[in-house]
Amino acid sequence: MADPKGFLTVRRELPKRRPVDVRIRSWSEVYEDFGNDRLEKQASRCMDCGIPFCHQGCPLGNLIPEWNDLVYRKDWHEAIERLHATNNFPEFTGRLCPAPCESACVLGINQDPVAIKRVEVEIIDRAFAEGWVRPQPPAVKTGKKVAVVGSGPAGLAAAQQLTRAGHDVTVYERADRIGGLLRYGIPEFKMEKRHLDRRLNQMRAEGTSFKTSVNVGVDITAEELRERYDAVVLSGGATVWRDLPIPGRELKGVHQAMEYLPPSNKVQEGDLDRSPIDAAGKHVVVIGGGDTGADCIGTAIRQGAASVTQLEIMPRPPEERTGAQPWPTYPMLFKMESAHEELAGMGGERLYAVSTTEFVGDEEGNVQALRIVEVGGPDTGFKPVEGTEREIPAQLVTLAMGFLGPQREGLLEQLGVELDQRGNVVRDRDYKTSVDGVYAAGDMGRGQSLIVWAIAEGRAAAHGVDRFLTGHTALPYPIPPTARPIA
Repeated sequence: MADPKGFLTVRRELPKRRPVDVRIRSWSEVYEDFGNDRLEKQASRCMDCGIPFCHQGCPLGNLIPEWNDLVYRKDWHEAIERLHATNNFPEFTGRLCPAPCESACVLGINQDPVAIKRVEVEIIDRAFAEGWVRPQPPAVKTGKKVAVVGSGPAGLAAAQQLTRAGHDVTVYERADRIGGLLRYGIPEFKMEKRHLDRRLNQMRAEGTSFKTSVNVGVDITAEELRERYDAVVLSGGATVWRDLPIPGRELKGVHQAMEYLPPSNKVQEGDLDRSPIDAAGKHVVVIGGGDTGADCIGTAIRQGAASVTQLEIMPRPPEERTGAQPWPTYPMLFKMESAHEELAGMGGERLYAVSTTEFVGDEEGNVQALRIVEVGGPDTGFKPVEGTEREIPAQLVTLAMGFLGPQREGLLEQLGVELDQRGNVVRDRDYKTSVDGVYAAGDMGRGQSLIVWAIAEGRAAAHGVDRFLTGHTALPYPIPPTARPIA
């Protein structure tokens, strides 16, 4: 145990965010530095529970009490070894994961939980700074070839595990750079892409090959892919977005979030001087209250939007757990992310329990306003409330309402893999699809989910592929049996 009295004497503390008026002038990450001495005190709050429910909350089964204790004892080198034992990419999860581990922390029953996520990201950043993160090429090659289709967190995790197992792994990505949503969906202010690039450098040094600008199913057929490789891992994600088919949807200025966010990231990569979808001087409305919606808010503010309004059809969540969301479940609570702070700073609004009924345009076909109405909760079927209709200005609208599953056309149709009722790829306990030698990991099989689940599924799929190719495997299977896919 780190410090038997740590949870009694040390209060939860997180690094401060840079002032709003300062951080919105740049695309750098929003947090200030957090000294190691303060971080070690935070690690001391871990109680090393007899039954660590943080393990239950984490799909990766991260050894949280172990590396909290090691950080408190200043053994940072061993801490990264224990962290990497279960998580290929803690620099991603430490920045982007909503931390279900913290929701399951025993200390969180009646106090603020341990700052697990902050300890995690500081461990990996320290490890990179000290040069402890080195390539781990396999000692023995198997001669087997594996194709991984999609380079998001699930695909990268599967690729790294399989490369280290001795297989020749090639990752295919239809975009011009590797990373999937990590590259073009997550804005720079949430995760600077240098963190992604340095991990990709490690993977290349280990022997993983990457092919960009290749749309598998178009540029290379499923039949050709299976002829070239002994196994295939599908990790393309749930890329079919949810639309809003109401009057005026065809107006110019109404875009899907994943049409809006990638060009702004290309600006940060140096590919563009300015995004073709720019919020400068415009009244912006973001439809959708989740993380993607927050990404759109922060991006619009940095582009110089005149105003930003976020709409959410659900009622405003509670700020604390209710009886319907008991510990240790992951609760749906009201959150104030960095983008929401920036929204409040510019006088913007977050409107709950409202529905958009029409996009209103001008004579030239440009969106100019939205007609919205207040609605009842889910128990009413979101029934409109009479007399609450109104109009709000909007010259740019982004739809951030989630995703409906993987793209069926092309690769999935050519492979003929079985899909479930929601359109996701069906897998068995080893993550194998209905087609022999073809596996599926991440959102493509699970549906839209968390980055930590994507990494866990990538690791689990690699376990199944390695056993398929060699008849045995030493790769770990991180996902609890109750959460495994069932054929």
